[in-house]
Amino acid sequence: MEIDENFKKDFELFLKNPDDNPMHPSDVGRYLRSLHSEDRDLFKSTIVKIPSDYLGPILLELPEKLKKVAINLLSHETLAEATSELESDDATDLVQEVEDMDASKAEEVVSELEKEDRDEINTLRKYSDVQAGSIMQIEVFKASINDSIRDAITRLALDREEQKLKNIFQVFIVDETDILIASAALSELITMQFDVKFKELIKGREYPEQRTVLDTEKISEAVKRFQDYDLTYAPVVNSRGQLVGRITSDDIYDVIENIATEQMFNLAGVDDEVEQENILGEVFQKRAFWLFINLITAILASLVIAQFDDTLKAFIPLAILMPIVASMGGNATNQTLAVTVRQMTLGEVDWENAFPAIRKEIILSLFNGFLFALILGATSILWFRNYKIGLAIGLATIINLLVAGTFGALVPLFLKKFKSDPAVGSTVILTTLTDVIGFLSFLGIAKILLL
Repeated sequence: MEIDENFKKDFELFLKNPDDNPMHPSDVGRYLRSLHSEDRDLFKSTIVKIPSDYLGPILLELPEKLKKVAINLLSHETLAEATSELESDDATDLVQEVEDMDASKAEEVVSELEKEDRDEINTLRKYSDVQAGSIMQIEVFKASINDSIRDAITRLALDREEQKLKNIFQVFIVDETDILIASAALSELITMQFDVKFKELIKGREYPEQRTVLDTEKISEAVKRFQDYDLTYAPVVNSRGQLVGRITSDDIYDVIENIATEQMFNLAGVDDEVEQENILGEVFQKRAFWLFINLITAILASLVIAQFDDTLKAFIPLAILMPIVASMGGNATNQTLAVTVRQMTLGEVDWENAFPAIRKEIILSLFNGFLFALILGATSILWFRNYKIGLAIGLATIINLLVAGTFGALVPLFLKKFKSDPAVGSTVILTTLTDVIGFLSFLGIAKILLL
């Protein structure tokens, strides 16, 4: 990746005086990736020159491999300064990255932070990776129902001046025990009489429960809520209904992107983390493993074909048509698998409520099976002037598409039930299944009809 000279000049100005020559963290991250691909030593000497006030967001923009290099180079004092400039959710992410590499260094980083920052990070670290609380920001702008609008706006001005709050567009209104009652947009507050108290402002309105996220619920459920209600933010409450944080749309976008990337790589049988870090040896090993598994399954399908050697010799058209049956089954499987894995990831389908989804896939498979059985059967009869060949491929198409639809929904559900990744394992199992069933049904039916 060639470094643009103008971009290089902008970055050099940023290093000399970042306040007067600001750069967006994503732009800096892109430059550093380019720098690493051209000169790793220069990358290392450059990363330590970045002012700690700006370093945190830049580190989060780097891919895992470069982030690890940077964390190894930087002292725990520098990392602590960088962490202190981040919002609580991003600060926790950075500390977690350090902890994954060096637990003792992570503790040194946390110990260097102010008590307030330390408490926030420790609070977020208590949540598991799948809980919504792990991606929330603890920083919220809230007001008691007994506060006046003037009190709240004055406090907001002080918090903004001290840079305690960023991207605030609403105030969450709580009672004396911090239980969330309602919210109000900042644009609404500035049009009100400043002496009005919030308990008067919120009469007749309550915060909708369906737009509130529980801190211990699954992240996938929070994602679904953002999608269903087109949310740009959501307050996070604990089991008692107390306000503990907020989730913003950028957090959700990151989650969706990570899920989509992981699914895409897993369905292709490659390791997303290894691919993104671009470590050639590890990429080779991971890809070779799944290619070897596919080779074994291909040999299995070939052994099935070998059992019908006499039939194929007697009827050459069968060899011509045979790949069509396997291809139709494979494509039908990919369709069903993609839909099922996505629904499982978003929490729309699990083992307990799977029947409607499986029934839908079976019905669709039968419809498609009969449609393409007619098309392939008629085409084969016109092509080879033999209605028995047309009947054989038609019946085999129905059987294979039915198998593809049924097991394309069932296999990932089974794998998830037994704690295995449905995206990775399903592809290999289903490819083998549709190939073997496709060849077996087509050649078996043809042998019965033609010999």
